[in-house]
Amino acid sequence: MQTITGSTSLLCLLGHPAAHSISPLMHNTACRLLGLDHAYLAFDVAPDHFPDAVRGLLAIGCRGFNLTMPYKTAILPYLDDLSPAALLCESVNTVVNDNGRLIGHSTDGLGFMASVREAGLAMEGKNMTVLGTGGASASICVQAALDGVGEIFVFQRKSPSFERAAAFFERVNRETDSRITLWDLADTDRLRACLRDSVLLVNATSVGMGDDPRSPIPVKLLYPELTVADIIYHPAATPLLTAAAQCGCRHFNGTSMLLYQGAAAFSLWTGQEMPVDEVRKICFSKGERP
Repeated sequence: MQTITGSTSLLCLLGHPAAHSISPLMHNTACRLLGLDHAYLAFDVAPDHFPDAVRGLLAIGCRGFNLTMPYKTAILPYLDDLSPAALLCESVNTVVNDNGRLIGHSTDGLGFMASVREAGLAMEGKNMTVLGTGGASASICVQAALDGVGEIFVFQRKSPSFERAAAFFERVNRETDSRITLWDLADTDRLRACLRDSVLLVNATSVGMGDDPRSPIPVKLLYPELTVADIIYHPAATPLLTAAAQCGCRHFNGTSMLLYQGAAAFSLWTGQEMPVDEVRKICFSKGERP
């Protein structure tokens, strides 16, 4: 059992809501396994209290903290520096207190790319297709670009945010060696061609979450040589992943992304590697959900 002492340092999550998060279980388990004197708590912070919460964490010497919705961009004015990925994403989910300087990082993309490697897929120079243009998609595409993925084909239905997403990906292209292109999801012929030119398909939308019976794309476009990833973890087998299994595709859900993004944050805070195999066994083996 983990013991709180007079010298225990604080790690935490700021969100609204925050009670659903599995991060406290993950990080406290890792600290216990490694014998580290840290404690991780989740704080539900109302938006009008967010500035005071950040200043308070800095004042008490909090070692570092995570951010979830709606604070991944709201934190930016309070930071002293950003990692390359966070700078490109303009979004932060992990903050390190470096002797009073707050450094922002984006570990979501790191977590996803680690889950891709865990699945046995080497992506350097290879192409991928990503569905969606939200925050998760941005983090994944930025990290994939930084990791040397070849072409990244992004598909999203035309909406008022489409041109803004196109401008974002153009900026990533200018500042990295990547080639990201944005296409209309309604263009099935283009989608089919891009999937045939990809080794990985990523669903970075919420389609298929919970009891949603939909697949984000027509399942007839899948083929056995394609690896299919869905960042959703509830349900464990989304309609897209069920179709991928039936098609003979290698496939995986978002659980490993969640675990590895936490592991990346843990390493930034502690300088030690999270024992991910043991944490996975303890935190996810009994049906716990993020």
